[in-house]
Amino acid sequence: MNPDPGQIPTPGVVQAVPVDAQAEQAPPPGTETITEPAKLLRIASMVRELLDETRQTSLDEPGRKRLAEIYGRSVGELSDVLSGDLREELASLAPPIEDAVPTESELRVAQAQLVGWLEGLFHGIQAAMFAQQAAARAQFEELRRRGLLAQNPQGGPGPPENERAPGQYL
Repeated sequence: MNPDPGQIPTPGVVQAVPVDAQAEQAPPPGTETITEPAKLLRIASMVRELLDETRQTSLDEPGRKRLAEIYGRSVGELSDVLSGDLREELASLAPPIEDAVPTESELRVAQAQLVGWLEGLFHGIQAAMFAQQAAARAQFEELRRRGLLAQNPQGGPGPPENERAPGQYL
């Protein structure tokens, strides 16, 4: 998340937004956001586990029907927690399974595609977090270099020199 509400968001940066965020706290339109990161992670874990399990077994017709239903519901649930941009991207890369009873290969390809998209989303989030940490660290170091932060042994801002508690000096 951008620390400064007036700051323009970086394109391609995914932001997590609390579900109960107020309108003034909500990111501007066109910003990729995730409203419920925990739900996203739960669904992604389930889809990945399903893909792993279905690779190891042959599915009969009822199993393929059930898996297609789970796939469709998972994509729908994911769409609920994504911003419009990400929702459109997901819809284009993980289209619904149209057949009443898809083949095993159709199911595996659809699931693998969904898992791949989710992994890319998670890598994007990690990269954004790393970039934000690096920017914050650079900003902190710049403030320290300019002498705007008084240093203390813990590395954070400290009280002015005349307010420091007396201690033992070597």
